[in-house]
Amino acid sequence: MSETAFPEPDASVDSVAPETLKRWIDDGDDVALLDVRAEGEYAEWRIEGEGVETVNVPYYDVLEGVEEEHLERLPGGGDHPLVVVCAKGGASEYVAGLLAEAGVEAVNLEEGMNGWARVYEYHEIDAGTGATVAQYQRPSSGCLSYLVVSDGEAAVVDPLRAFADEYVRDAEAMGAELVYALDTHVHADHLSGVRALDAEGVEGVIPAAAVDRGVTYAEDLTTAEDGDTFEVGDATIEVVYTPGHTSGMTSYLVDDAVLLTGDGLFVESVARPDLEEGDDGAPEAARTLYRSLQERVLSLDDDVVVGGAHFSDAAEPAEDGTYTATLGELVEGMAALSMDEEAFVELVLSDMPPRPSNYERIIATNLGQEEIDDGEAFELELGPNNCAASRDALTQ
Repeated sequence: MSETAFPEPDASVDSVAPETLKRWIDDGDDVALLDVRAEGEYAEWRIEGEGVETVNVPYYDVLEGVEEEHLERLPGGGDHPLVVVCAKGGASEYVAGLLAEAGVEAVNLEEGMNGWARVYEYHEIDAGTGATVAQYQRPSSGCLSYLVVSDGEAAVVDPLRAFADEYVRDAEAMGAELVYALDTHVHADHLSGVRALDAEGVEGVIPAAAVDRGVTYAEDLTTAEDGDTFEVGDATIEVVYTPGHTSGMTSYLVDDAVLLTGDGLFVESVARPDLEEGDDGAPEAARTLYRSLQERVLSLDDDVVVGGAHFSDAAEPAEDGTYTATLGELVEGMAALSMDEEAFVELVLSDMPPRPSNYERIIATNLGQEEIDDGEAFELELGPNNCAASRDALTQ
């Protein structure tokens, strides 16, 4: 039975917006979730948080009605009604109705996990720069993008295709024109918004070192070489070549104060090295990553603020709500940054998570080798990013 085939529940069921659910979680409320997707979908990707208690009961287990054994499995307590979650909102609305008939106070998550994937939040970074540097957070996948605004101009780094229009609107709301859209590398977990923005008159920028991977549209965009600079109002964005995660991986240094590291370095981990050349090429890529971190990143001042392109559940936000940390804090808290090369490579390769869902098609699309519409693009990138190496072993 498809989700669109579910009948209207007999009991009246309210829906909760994904943004409201996110606010409950951020406020530290106790939130009870019933996820009615298949077990495999739930295991791969689900809503989590410090106060969240979640239970998985696939919807097909209750098609004949809610039994006492189902009620006994429901998460208890919570500061709000039980939130029922599915992929798109159909199955969860039906199950929430069945629960309401059984006397359970339940609400449906509007649009399900698809709705959750549309939550996108703006947070300004507290850093020593005259420019406004803001971090966009997509909690469903852990994707991070950045907006740099200064003196009537703006640039976005690692924009997501699904939110391309939002960067333009936000820049305009701040009295600025979006002049640059820069990618740090060829992404494997989400669809880049650089080409979409370039088509709307924003200057698209990709690392020159990434072109050899087979980028089909390089002549249509600006390519960034190590040491190049881009002026955004009174701010300067310097190109810092930091290969390892990919051969073209590039960081961007804003006013010598904020380093946007893409997938090279995160606040809780370092990059995984196997998404371009696979398992065979991973050891050499890990060695390259080690040298990039030691020679290009850790050579900067300790008070430089680092912002990666992703965060995981293991990441702790800074006081300003962003997933950033100074280089000094990262060196102090991440054992991998103080290791010698052989120990670093061994650790990074020892326990990598599963590769991102659909990563081969996502890479092909970001290279321009495959074309897909916006709807398919959104579906293709649903799920966790998994672009970092194992978190547990990397922290001290």
